[in-house]
Amino acid sequence: MNSLRYTTAVTAMVLSLTTPLAAQTGVPVNLPAYEEGKYVHQAPTVEDLMTDESLHPELREVILKGRDMFLNTQQFRGEYVFNDMTCKSCHMGEGRMNWSGPVWPAVTTLPDFRGKNRHVNSVEERIAGCFAYSMNGQPPAYGSDDMLAMVAYHQWLARSAPVYERNIAGRGFSHLGRERPELDYGRGREVYEQQCAVCHGDDGQGQHKDGQVVFPPLWGDDSYNWGAGMTRIFTAASFIKNNMPLGKPGSLSDDDAWQVANYINSQERPQDPRYTGDVRETREQFYNFHQHTNYGTEVNGQLLGDHDNTGHKPFLKPDNLRPRTFE
Repeated sequence: MNSLRYTTAVTAMVLSLTTPLAAQTGVPVNLPAYEEGKYVHQAPTVEDLMTDESLHPELREVILKGRDMFLNTQQFRGEYVFNDMTCKSCHMGEGRMNWSGPVWPAVTTLPDFRGKNRHVNSVEERIAGCFAYSMNGQPPAYGSDDMLAMVAYHQWLARSAPVYERNIAGRGFSHLGRERPELDYGRGREVYEQQCAVCHGDDGQGQHKDGQVVFPPLWGDDSYNWGAGMTRIFTAASFIKNNMPLGKPGSLSDDDAWQVANYINSQERPQDPRYTGDVRETREQFYNFHQHTNYGTEVNGQLLGDHDNTGHKPFLKPDNLRPRTFE
């Protein structure tokens, strides 16, 4: 990538992280309105954390450790993380931001049944899933100091939010619905080249500066694997619509968001940790999830996911991704 494009991309990143979007002249901010009847939670900030005198100092330190793990997950490369992703790659705004996958609802709605793994999940399991799928890694052990810190940070963000109230405004990535429009690979590639390549690269491999990830890759061995929620076309489309291009949320049309989400998720990536050894069998076994992905389907003559590639990690499935039953 040439230096002008790189400078433009980094400038966009810095601007978006340091200046309120509404104050950026000429930047359209077209986030959805909150649906009537849904409650809006504004997660507390790190400034709130530092000034809350009711917290025990040791608890504050644990929450800060969890926040550091969330924001700087690459410090665990080769231990918990085996690609270029971090928690904040998908959960922007420190995991606080509505319409950007805020993480605090995990604390207020779990334990609960999840269709993805077909059993009742704890908060720790939900966090473990992000490490195993989105970061193609090995989650921190349940009950470990690191997992406690992550849970503590999530719990802090949920402060004052009602428990087991699921009518949450700005939660998750499904604003555009789940029904796909007519999708065209070529059109998606055009949107990608026009709107995404400046940051994520013509080859989708992101950008690095001085050994640090500046913009994450969107496919390939350093991106999320085939089991990650972002492989679902509807998930990626809503995320893109409400968060991308960086600093210009809501500037793409709904159709452009769908098309580019399909293009990105028509590229190869590491194997789904639930892989049975046969991609079509895996797709069928986990069809409740993969009906929304391109995994196990042919795109441009290629059967996506038909490989044994686990990316940079030396294993397929983490040990702590295991079934549970109370029968």
